[in-house]
Amino acid sequence: MALKQTPICDFGWKARDFALEGVEGRTWTFEDARGPKGTLVMFICNHCPYVRAIIDRLVEQVADLQKIGIGAIAIMPNDTENYPEDSFENMKRFAEEHRFTFPYVIDRTQEVARAYDAICTPDFFGFNAKDELQYRGRLDESKTTLVPDARPELVEAMTMIAETGQGPRAQTPSMGCSIKWRAA
Repeated sequence: MALKQTPICDFGWKARDFALEGVEGRTWTFEDARGPKGTLVMFICNHCPYVRAIIDRLVEQVADLQKIGIGAIAIMPNDTENYPEDSFENMKRFAEEHRFTFPYVIDRTQEVARAYDAICTPDFFGFNAKDELQYRGRLDESKTTLVPDARPELVEAMTMIAETGQGPRAQTPSMGCSIKWRAA
């Protein structure tokens, strides 16, 4: 497990479109996931201890964000040949087990992860209603262990984006396992 941190938010960077297969059998695009007040694009996987520590809190908080008009989608970018824990079948089980209220899609070619410059799992990209990046921070201070009563940084940022179109200027980078890139 190689620990990585995301870079500072590139405010205004425009969301990239994609067409990726979801665990329920349909193809999802950015437009399909888009919310009227913003969109949260999350790069996660099944096996990362950083994701596993926060997944239930993340699912709960995303459901709250969806109620205020934030769309959400989770993208699994890892090499599934060398990391079979992240296989499509295991993605289906993971989404069902944790009761995802958002699409969980696979980036088989890793082109979307590269287009977003995703670094780790979890990696959060919070866009406003104009599809401009406003948040590239963490869920909260939890790492491989859930921190009880942690300040909900992602929820606060996405709520601010929903209300004002702007994200907070002070953001703490997300950290997690490096994306498992396929050999060239």
